[in-house]
Amino acid sequence: SLFPIKVMGLQVDGFVEAMIAVAQQFDPGLDRSTIEQRPSRGGKYLGLTLDITATSREQLDALYRALSAHPMVKVVL
Repeated sequence: SLFPIKVMGLQVDGFVEAMIAVAQQFDPGLDRSTIEQRPSRGGKYLGLTLDITATSREQLDALYRALSAHPMVKVVL
């Protein structure tokens, strides 16, 4: 089933691609066309919603840890 994961980081070149690269380690079939992007009001931050095909709690936990550890990421929800 699809599981939305929200990630927020600074709106900088490479942020979206970096988050896709991390997510694809856990969900190789990630559909890039479904990724929602929401800039913050001031434009400093960018929020992404990645729809991950969840296969297990462990997979999601590992993905959360990988995203949270990424230097470009401020928040993972």
